[in-house]
Amino acid sequence: MLSRALEAKPRWSPNLRYGDNNSCKFGSILEYSNQDCIVGFIDDLPLVFCGNFNTESSNLTLREVLRASVAVMGESRLGMTEKAVLLEGKIYAVKRFRKISVGRREFGKRVEKLANISRNCNFVVPVSAYLYSKRIKFVLCDYYPMGSLADLLSGGREFGHTALDWKQRLKIGLDIANAISFIHTQSPHEKNMQINVHGNIKASNVLINTNFSACLSDYGFAQLAEFEEVSDTPENKQPKCGYSEEFSQKSDIYNFGIILLDMLGGARAPNSVNCIIERKEEIKSGAIEFFEFAVQGKERLQALQILEIGLACKRKSPDARPSIQHILKYFGDVIINK
Repeated sequence: MLSRALEAKPRWSPNLRYGDNNSCKFGSILEYSNQDCIVGFIDDLPLVFCGNFNTESSNLTLREVLRASVAVMGESRLGMTEKAVLLEGKIYAVKRFRKISVGRREFGKRVEKLANISRNCNFVVPVSAYLYSKRIKFVLCDYYPMGSLADLLSGGREFGHTALDWKQRLKIGLDIANAISFIHTQSPHEKNMQINVHGNIKASNVLINTNFSACLSDYGFAQLAEFEEVSDTPENKQPKCGYSEEFSQKSDIYNFGIILLDMLGGARAPNSVNCIIERKEEIKSGAIEFFEFAVQGKERLQALQILEIGLACKRKSPDARPSIQHILKYFGDVIINK
């Protein structure tokens, strides 16, 4: 829990696992011997709410967040994401960073800028507030009860069933493309930031609404914090996709291709591009069953077209990868011709 992160040295719990693809686990992934969560704070600290944000929670303080019921939703090389249930019932996702790369003032400016931009797009998760203190730095974002795309896909695979049908997957892919398009069309540079790059696109950062629409989270967070290695555990030995951590639009496209191939053929598909290309004609003819969901007729033709997009996004040469504008046009053609 956030509160426990400020006390005592941690010890790893063998009963809790973490990773980008794990579903929500109640309690922190770190267990601490000292349960006193407020000792050490002489003065409470108010959260800074972004822009003209005006709700019942706009006077929220660090102490209230620390006292909130918290569940760990995932951990990545940037930090930990936790669920915080406030006393009035409002639920937030708390993105707590491991190692901030900028100072307090610059951190605030960047978060405010990212919050103002994300508020203008329905496909990007908005940032509500942030806190920068000596021992803890985090941002508050909207919470999505359906979890992430990674949660849904891995959950379905773990129990041997298909969590999403083709129409839902197609809609999610289109929503992600719309989010990337919005980001990539922003001004290239503004006040020491490159705001036309996401920088950390992956399935665990695609959050799903109850109507199965999708929003992209963690926009710009790679310009707030540094990537750090995380400890591995036996419970976290899942097939890992080779997401690029380069900070460029072409790397965003590459990572989008990984998500598409994962949604089409399963977690191992993104690492089998050469095999897919070599046997593409057999996949098209149906001699090889590639898709992890039931699909036939026109929908199967659509899935094959999206497969072409995924393969194009994962080309080794960045210059050979399509722009997001070309990808959106192709998506439009696929949907129109259904």
